[in-house]
Amino acid sequence: MSGQQKLRIAFQGEPGAYSQLACAKYAPDLEPLACATFEEAFDAVSYGRARRAMLPIENSLAGRVSDIHHLLPEAGLHIVAEHFLPIEHHLLANPGATIDDVKTVRSHAMALGQVRGFLKESGVRAEVAGDTAGAAKRLSETGAKDEAVVASELAAELYGLQILRRNIEDADHNTTRFLEMAAEPDDAPADAGPVVTSFIFQVRNIPAALYKALGGFATNGVNMTKLESYQLDGSFSATMFYADAEGHPSEEPMRLALEELSFFSSSLTVLGVYKAAKKR
Repeated sequence: MSGQQKLRIAFQGEPGAYSQLACAKYAPDLEPLACATFEEAFDAVSYGRARRAMLPIENSLAGRVSDIHHLLPEAGLHIVAEHFLPIEHHLLANPGATIDDVKTVRSHAMALGQVRGFLKESGVRAEVAGDTAGAAKRLSETGAKDEAVVASELAAELYGLQILRRNIEDADHNTTRFLEMAAEPDDAPADAGPVVTSFIFQVRNIPAALYKALGGFATNGVNMTKLESYQLDGSFSATMFYADAEGHPSEEPMRLALEELSFFSSSLTVLGVYKAAKKR
């Protein structure tokens, strides 16, 4: 593995994606590596083409990025940091187009979910694209005047588009949480300050299993800040859970809570133990 390969950080999307902005802000010493899919970004780290991956997991307006939850258990990577990036969405169009020309707006589904108010007010047709920057690149190649995209200012600069309307997000607190992933664990020490432990688990198929599994967090005073479920392999009876909790596994409250969780679970995997971001 060459030094150049090691000094890359993978992200999903074309150059100009918001994930690239997160890379530039939180990992400026690493060269961004654009990947077509989340799977490709995971693989870039697993096979040594990149040292880290920067992946969005949830947004304050649009909610969770569902694809990530399905991929995390299979990727075999480890969470080493979390980052919160304020998101500013702009309406981009080809040079010469006006706001009145636009009939269709394309972007990633998450981005469209963050500008619902603007889309409703404008009366335009929304179409889902693979990613924000990819939509901007495609628009620049077509030269269409009746189409626009929702993307970043960086995407406008890279693909020669003009900004028709700035900051069209539904709320000024629009923020995306990113996870920084690595091939090997790099757990924060217990005395590093506020620490987050992230894990996935599947409860045993017995009555009240979830209630009993989570009881240890309540009795040991551990604050669980996130609990989300998703179906496993298309089954309605096999449910996985992703969770974040405040505390370190070496500390007794978290240790006891995880022990009780594991007793009522058929599987439990700790994805990462990392310092809580200041914006949390």
